[in-house]
Formats: sequence, structure tokens, C-alpha cells
Amino acid sequence: RALRGICGAALFLSQLSILSGRAGSLMTTKLSQPQSTLAKSLTSTSTNAPYFKAFESTEIPPYVTNCPSNGLCSRLPPDCMTCNTNYSCIYGKTTTFDCKVKPHVHCVDENNHEQENFTINMTCQFCWQLATSDYVCTNSTNCMTVSCPRQRYNATCTVRDHIHCLGNRVFPKMLYCNWTGGYKWSTALALSITLGGFGADRFYLGQWREGLGKLFSFGGLGIWTLIDVLLIGVGYVGPADGSLYI
Repeated sequence: RALRGICGAALFLSQLSILSGRAGSLMTTKLSQPQSTLAKSLTSTSTNAPYFKAFESTEIPPYVTNCPSNGLCSRLPPDCMTCNTNYSCIYGKTTTFDCKVKPHVHCVDENNHEQENFTINMTCQFCWQLATSDYVCTNSTNCMTVSCPRQRYNATCTVRDHIHCLGNRVFPKMLYCNWTGGYKWSTALALSITLGGFGADRFYLGQWREGLGKLFSFGGLGIWTLIDVLLIGVGYVGPADGSLYI
């Protein structure tokens, strides 16, 4: 009996060890599956990373919308090219500059052949030295146009698209006050001659106090009316908001 008991205990222990080994292998298999999945995801991410970088690098820059496609390279706007500026050129003289089109810009030469490197002829001068017709500036309505000395204001000027120049294409500049409120000199003079005795010219220019004074004094008995005709005729009397006549 003792021998049978020892054999039964040994058999039980061997079965228990077998079961524990199977359980350990199952746990190892289950734990290895997430790791392999994670490794696959990392591998796929690292594989797709260059694709996203390549996609971002192929985005079209905003300046391309202002560049005509398949046009002459020498007639492209300045924002569509990069030029090697020659600061040793003589001011006011026409100089040749070597230029290259920017990425994603397509242009051709006179023979309709696509090219990247070309030359342009440009006057040697900085952008702020251009004529007033070559750039556009902001207007100010906070300064008086009729004053002594004439008032100036700080304006931001931008060079027109077809003009080439050296330096920054957007620059600050001090300009004289030259804005208008829409008042016509011819209308003010006509009102002063015909209805000036009733203050119509002063009312039109926005000068209500002077208009009421002329109205109740019958144009200063005609003297004020004659004086206003002369002052408006020479442009000494202008709109009350300080603007210029049209």
C-alpha cells in the first residue's frame, strides 16, 4: 500500500508539472502577439514617414498663383524669380542681372523652349528711389491737406508687380497729405457765385458755423459773399475735413 501511495503521488506531481508548462507556453504566446503587433505598427509608421515628408515638400507655394505658366521668363513678376543683384552697378544705368525661376514656376524663352536661368535688364536703383507711379502707398485721412507747412504722414508703399528694383519691395515713406473727401472745386465755386449770399457754399464744404453766419447776415451784406468767391476760386477755402478738392 505504501508503494502504491508513493507511485500515485509521483504520477500526480508529473501531471501537475506538465499542466504548468502548457500554461506557461500559452502565456508566452499571448504576450508575444501584442509585441509583434506593436513591432509591425512601428515598422509601418517608419515606412510611411518618408511618404508624408515627401507629400509636404510637394505643396505648391502661394506665389505660384501670380506666375503665368509657360510665359516668357524675362517678363515674369519679380516674386517668381531670384536674381543675383549687382550692387556695384551705376545708379540710373540699365544693367543686366542673372536670374533663376523659383520652384514650381515654368517659363520659356523666345524660341518657346523651357528654361530656368535667364537674364533681365533692370535700372540700377533701389525700390524707394522709384518714381511715384511705380508703387502704391497707403492713404491717411487723419492729417490736414491745407496747412502751413504741409503735413506729412507715414505711409507703407508696395512696388507694382511689373517693376524691377533693388532692395525691399515694401518700404516706408513720408508723404504729403493728399487725400480727398469727394468735394468738387467747381461745385463749391458755382454755389459761392449763385447762392453764396445764403451760405450754400459753406454748407457744402461742411463749414456749418460760417454758413449760418452768412445765412442770417445775408452774406455779410454782399461783402462776405464776394470775399468767399475769391477765396474759393484760388483754393484758399477748402473742405472742413481738411481734404483736397477733386
